[in-house]
Amino acid sequence: MADLSVNIAGVHFNNPIIAASGTIGFGREYSEFYPLSVFGGISCKGTTLKERPGNPPPRIAETPMGMLNAVGLQNPGVDHFIKEDLPWLRQQNTVAIANVAGSTVEDYCKMAEILSETDIDMIELNISCPNVKEGGVQFGTSCESVAAITKAVRSYCKKPLIIKLSPNVADIASIAQAAESEGADAVSLINTLTGMRIDINTRRPIIMNNTGGMSGPAVFPVAVRMVWQVKNAVKIPVIGMGGVTTWKDAVEMMIAGADALQIGTALFTDPYAPVRIAEGLNRYLDEHGMKSVTELTHTIIAN
Repeated sequence: MADLSVNIAGVHFNNPIIAASGTIGFGREYSEFYPLSVFGGISCKGTTLKERPGNPPPRIAETPMGMLNAVGLQNPGVDHFIKEDLPWLRQQNTVAIANVAGSTVEDYCKMAEILSETDIDMIELNISCPNVKEGGVQFGTSCESVAAITKAVRSYCKKPLIIKLSPNVADIASIAQAAESEGADAVSLINTLTGMRIDINTRRPIIMNNTGGMSGPAVFPVAVRMVWQVKNAVKIPVIGMGGVTTWKDAVEMMIAGADALQIGTALFTDPYAPVRIAEGLNRYLDEHGMKSVTELTHTIIAN
């Protein structure tokens, strides 16, 4: 069998498959299906300084080949995460990634400072949550704002720092370069696209928040294109996500330039998706005479 391990910013992953933030909570529910070591890593539920109740329902809507969500960062807060969830997660033989969000630069810096004193493996900065009305989205939509928040957080963050990028921008490559220039150790992309569904009977948006983040197989081609663009623009590792559902998707995303992968919406329809993806990756590598999954990354020409 081929070697599925990857190294992202000095952190060893047993395989390139990471559970995407917001889709697996803190992992407890999925541990009833299989050992969480099935994942190379887990990006935990987006966490804020204080507990958040999230947005009022309805906050999820189906779309063709995907879904919209406007959960609104419902979470128990960073202190609860450190006390109740992180110790348990550290026993699961998988890389633990804290996904952090905030309404101000100061929120992000404080979160990075607090988490840097724990045994979390990495910190993923969510600067592109499209369904939180205050903060979030504004930090991820321009090179200047991305550079500024990366620089600010970098001065407090002692852990490898991943910047999670929004697809709702004109030039994703320049955004990634801005993050890299101010000390990001890796970038992850894409976060959800902003979408909307309307109930034709009430003539009102289905989601109470009006808009939400679109994810699932429908966004996959957009994600592949953006991963490819970013890989050609930066030297730091690229973690690809967005509609990865099957092992074929995983292979395609890595050929486009992903050093590792996050899967999310697929977990809702098939909890065993990471198992099937890992098995498929192994078969593909063996059939093509590859010794390591790293041989896949960025194996297409730039132009």
